Amino acid sequence: MIKVMVVDDEVAMREILKIMLKDFKIIEASNGREAVELYKKEKPNIVLMDIMMPIMNGIDATYEIKKTDPNAKIVAITAYASSKGEKILEAGADFILKKPFTRKQIIKMIEKIIGSS
Repeated sequence: MIKVMVVDDEVAMREILKIMLKDFKIIEASNGREAVELYKKEKPNIVLMDIMMPIMNGIDATYEIKKTDPNAKIVAITAYASSKGEKILEAGADFILKKPFTRKQIIKMIEKIIGSS
C-alpha cells in the first residue's frame, strides 16, 4: 500500500486529507521537525508538506528530508504558492499544489508522482 505522509499544523487540514486519501496509508506530522523524524522512520512514498508551520516550516523540513533522501517525493500544499513557491521548489519539493484543491486533483498528483518514481 502506498504510504503518504501528511504534514500540516492544522488538525482540520490533516483530517480532510485523511478523508480524501482514504485509499492510502496515512502518516501524520504536525510540524516540520516531526516530519523529518517520521520520514526517516517510516520512509513514505510521498510527502504532502504544508509550508507555514511552527517549530520548523515546510521549506526547512523539505530541505532536511531531501538531504536525508535525495529521492524523496515531496508535494508542497499551500495557499502561499505565489510568495513561497519558489523557496520550497529550491528546497527540493517536486510540485506545488495550491489550496484549495479537490480530491481528484490530489489523487491525480500522487498517481503522477508515484508513477514516475
